[in-house]
Amino acid sequence: MSTAISRNGIIAALDIGTTKISCFIARQLSDGSMRVIGIGHVKARGMKNSIITDMEKAETSIRSAVEAAEQMADERIGAVIVNISNGQILSTKLFAEMSISNRAINNTDVYKVIDRGLSQFNSEGREIFHCIPTNYILDGEDVYDPRGMYGNTLGVGIHLISVNISPVRNINTVIERCHLDIASKIVSPYASGISCLINDEKKLGTTIIEMGGGTTGIAIFLGGHIVYTASVPVGGIHVTNDIARGLTTTVANAERIKTLYGCTFTSPKDNSEYIKVPLLGDEDEANICNIPRSTLVKIIQPRIEETFELVYNRIKESGFNDISSRNVVITGGASQLQGVVETASKILGKHVRIGKPQETKGLPRSMSGPAFATCSGLLQYGMQTHTAPVKTASSEQKSGGYIGRIGQWLLQNF
Repeated sequence: MSTAISRNGIIAALDIGTTKISCFIARQLSDGSMRVIGIGHVKARGMKNSIITDMEKAETSIRSAVEAAEQMADERIGAVIVNISNGQILSTKLFAEMSISNRAINNTDVYKVIDRGLSQFNSEGREIFHCIPTNYILDGEDVYDPRGMYGNTLGVGIHLISVNISPVRNINTVIERCHLDIASKIVSPYASGISCLINDEKKLGTTIIEMGGGTTGIAIFLGGHIVYTASVPVGGIHVTNDIARGLTTTVANAERIKTLYGCTFTSPKDNSEYIKVPLLGDEDEANICNIPRSTLVKIIQPRIEETFELVYNRIKESGFNDISSRNVVITGGASQLQGVVETASKILGKHVRIGKPQETKGLPRSMSGPAFATCSGLLQYGMQTHTAPVKTASSEQKSGGYIGRIGQWLLQNF
């Protein structure tokens, strides 16, 4: 992997989604913050449910987004921070401990206890994206940083986030074909959480729900760490397809109708408000069908309710539903549908708000909303990495085995 920030202080993020591909280029400022100087945003092609289905079309879309951002920034980029939205995201909790013999704990001790935890995970067919030590225990007591402290037994709790390796390899390949290196990779809901949550929300406990085009990602933050992440295979494009089928119109018309008139719950006036729907295959404007808005809502409502019911089940399975906060932050393009907050609050039984990118200078108003939270989070992740991706076995050999693998993490986390 390449360095996230280039020698001239340039950093780039590439958000590859089902319905859109976005590229942000930012420059690091003297105060350590960043300002976005280039933006590229195109319709995604060759993607389905956040997985590449046509390499040629996906490559063309990525090139278009990157070139637009480069032209606006007047900079050429060589590496990007990229997200993964699908690939069966898996959270795994591990615990490991070892004897210290009542001496001062050093870096090597921390290396070894983390590596002992990693050795418990069967990574066959999966790539580990994030290794997050959530807590250290020294002689039975929680400690923030054990280095320099004395004790007999050092333990560590670890949260691993992994994905299926095949979708990741396809992402790697298409980015290489665009003559770009990958500086870092991060799962989408984690990036959205970095972008949208304030520190108190991360500490007290908040669930981020990233409603993308093809999938909906989930990330739970507690104690300042991400402690759980998952995804469900339902997103905004499924709502659009339901509308297209239900109203017998094109997908493009269905997307426009959803954006202009869509809602997740009915109101008394919906029966008297009519929507013009061009029929599929009929270009004669005289044959446009008029339907009550209530018909549209009845198509949208079941799909959105299904999405949040699936999310609720994942949160319940995580074991954090009761101990985490009652706060939920929803982001992603599909979160902008009218009534989403109310529907989520009813099904999840929690306080819900819409999340927007925080602390990202230079974003125009049109791109400072929830649809671009992931791309903004990718930049923030690159600027100040919270956790380092764990290298695969092949790259471990190049970086000196577990010392190189864990050493990189320690340098970025202490």
